[in-house]
Amino acid sequence: MSVSKKVTIPKLKKMKERGEKIVMVTAYDYPSAVIADQAGVDIILVGDSVGVVELGYENTIPVTLDDVIHHAKAVVRGAKRPLIVGDMPFGTYLNPEQAVFNACRIIKESGVDTVKLEGGREVAHIVKAIVRAGIPVLGHIGLTPQRVTMLGGYKVQGVDAESAMDIIEDAKSLEEAGAYGVVLEFTAA
Repeated sequence: MSVSKKVTIPKLKKMKERGEKIVMVTAYDYPSAVIADQAGVDIILVGDSVGVVELGYENTIPVTLDDVIHHAKAVVRGAKRPLIVGDMPFGTYLNPEQAVFNACRIIKESGVDTVKLEGGREVAHIVKAIVRAGIPVLGHIGLTPQRVTMLGGYKVQGVDAESAMDIIEDAKSLEEAGAYGVVLEFTAA
């Protein structure tokens, strides 16, 4: 694998087809992005988790679009090879129009390559709208921190057959809506 070529979505698809491991990390600043780039990481997520890790919030809910854009700009300056994903914080994709507007802001103002949003079937129409606008979307299912209160806390998801099937259906819905991949967080093995 050439460490110098920019990672793209078609490149990720080829890696998956060949059974290669795809390495993704989260970073919020220039030094971390430089290190991840030098290490050969394939994808860097600038997550709304910046609120907990860097800004001292108890959860991700207070994180703003401007917070993500600010940190994403630093990551983009530090990492040249990885695909860089900007997270869409809570409340920034309540309807398709708002979602497209905010996804465009993240892409234009920070320079990230794609956006990520949480949810499955309930946000598939929003994913479809963002993709139609020409912005690649990474989905996020399983434990979704923006909905942690509704989930009853930070608990493993998909522990019984019904909830496991719900996660599978969410993944299928996101794929059908045009998402190029999904983050599957804190789910039963």
